[in-house]
Amino acid sequence: MEYAAVGVFAIVVIVAVSAFSKQLGIAAPLLLVVAGLGFSFIPGAPTVDIPPWIILDAVLPPLLYASAVQVPLVDFRRNVGRISALSVLLVIVTSFGVGFVMYALIGGLDLGAAIALGAVVSPTDVVAATTIARRLGLPARLITTLEGEGLVNDASALVMLKSAIAASGAGLSLLSVAGEFALSVSVAIVIGLAAGVLTVWVRSTLRDPILDTAISFTVPFIAFIPADMLNASGLLAAVVAGIYSGHRGASLFTAQTRLSERLNWRTVQFLLENGVFLLMGLELKAVITKVPDDEFGIGLSVLFGLLVCVVLLVVRALFVVPIVLQLQRAQRRASRNDGLMNAWLGRIRRRPDPTDDRGRRRARRSRRFAARREADNESLQADSVDWRGGVVLTWAGMRGVVTLAAAQSLPADTPYRPQLVLIGFTVAVFTLLVQGGSLPMLIKRIGIRGSDVAADRRSLAALVDEMSAAGLAALDEEIPENNDEKADPEVIERVRQDTLLRSAAAWERAERAESDDPEAGPHHQYRALRMRVLAAEREAVIEARSRGSYPSRVLTRAQNLLDAEEARVSQGVDGA
Repeated sequence: MEYAAVGVFAIVVIVAVSAFSKQLGIAAPLLLVVAGLGFSFIPGAPTVDIPPWIILDAVLPPLLYASAVQVPLVDFRRNVGRISALSVLLVIVTSFGVGFVMYALIGGLDLGAAIALGAVVSPTDVVAATTIARRLGLPARLITTLEGEGLVNDASALVMLKSAIAASGAGLSLLSVAGEFALSVSVAIVIGLAAGVLTVWVRSTLRDPILDTAISFTVPFIAFIPADMLNASGLLAAVVAGIYSGHRGASLFTAQTRLSERLNWRTVQFLLENGVFLLMGLELKAVITKVPDDEFGIGLSVLFGLLVCVVLLVVRALFVVPIVLQLQRAQRRASRNDGLMNAWLGRIRRRPDPTDDRGRRRARRSRRFAARREADNESLQADSVDWRGGVVLTWAGMRGVVTLAAAQSLPADTPYRPQLVLIGFTVAVFTLLVQGGSLPMLIKRIGIRGSDVAADRRSLAALVDEMSAAGLAALDEEIPENNDEKADPEVIERVRQDTLLRSAAAWERAERAESDDPEAGPHHQYRALRMRVLAAEREAVIEARSRGSYPSRVLTRAQNLLDAEEARVSQGVDGA
């Protein structure tokens, strides 16, 4: 009963703080950490001490999977070099950099344990940075880089931590650590991909969204458990499975399945990611009470934690500068190569179509590859990153719950273990509250601009035109469904007009984005009137339900029809 009461109280606090944070314009994770910190020091408040395996083995796999499912594979591929550098190389450099500093300052701390502390504080938090970045509308390339880094570096840091702990007290072999790291990552990628392929195939055979969503809840653990049993990175396996599932689900799952899964997973993700930040604050009391009252006590531990924050910021800045410079060089090179790229694409597109099936398939692959290269080149030039992006990328390196859970997973015989845990906790709380709290002000101060809304809506309208052209081409074939008769011309014309209406509405929204006139255009008026009609229809259904004049199953079906129609129409209104 006590655990149930705590769970209910935590959910109420999470919902209340998240709703309140929107009015304040402050990211909910930051407020939840503060709320947890405040509650932990209330006289008589219970001490919260959660075993680290619950976070590392039970919470992080579904949390990272839920984020990975939403990562567009195209964006991840375009930024894979920068993501790899930040999530793997920077983790290694940070682990050794912080480790050597702590080894030099703390007497009696062996090098393996010091590097383990560096691994503990090396992973950035995927939730805090991207929550702030999306709310403030940062450029898409920065958001993808931060999100990709946060997804992968948790796994890299835990692999590094495991290697450092194994070497603690037994002599540190850099070659051994590097070999174990590479093997762990490779095995995790293979297992994650296999789990993704298998579960996507199984789920594609199901036509019940409830069954499919139930299976989807097991996917992160199907990837995590075997990888962890083989001493590989279970978290990385869950991330790989999530990216694959999100990419293939667009073509293999039904629309109803995707809608149901998206809603359910967003709820799970909301509770988990906000719950862990509340938990961070609640655990402060338990962390502090374990630190001995001697020379290396609470004060010195906090001081070392602040020093580690400085080291982390300096190392990250030194790492980000060459990444930004390399990206700018790539952008200039892409601009210079426009002429060569266009000539190459023109030659490919002017090639005559082969007459055999194999040749036509090869030609399609060649044209698709050329179109991908062209799109990558245009994206690189359009979504540029300058020094301001580098500043944001550096300052957005907040630490989170993974740091706290990893610190608490240090072996009991680790020298100065309570102090090391408090150092990790100090780093997480300081970076979240100070860097995370000041990040919005920094973004506004340096004047970095996000994606162009008008350009996005023009691109959407162009895509809708492309979709409509494909749909109308299929319609022109007048292929009947489930019978041998031609479709009624009036039905064909009605479907055609619906398709053209959608395309016209998309262009109207694009024009309104540039004119800043939300009331202009017949399609906006149509949607507003349609919403009024739906509201009246819903009142009629409610009235019929109160009378009891129709069977409940009929009323439920009518309600579902209205919900589906309202969702379709309101999406056009809200997105306008």
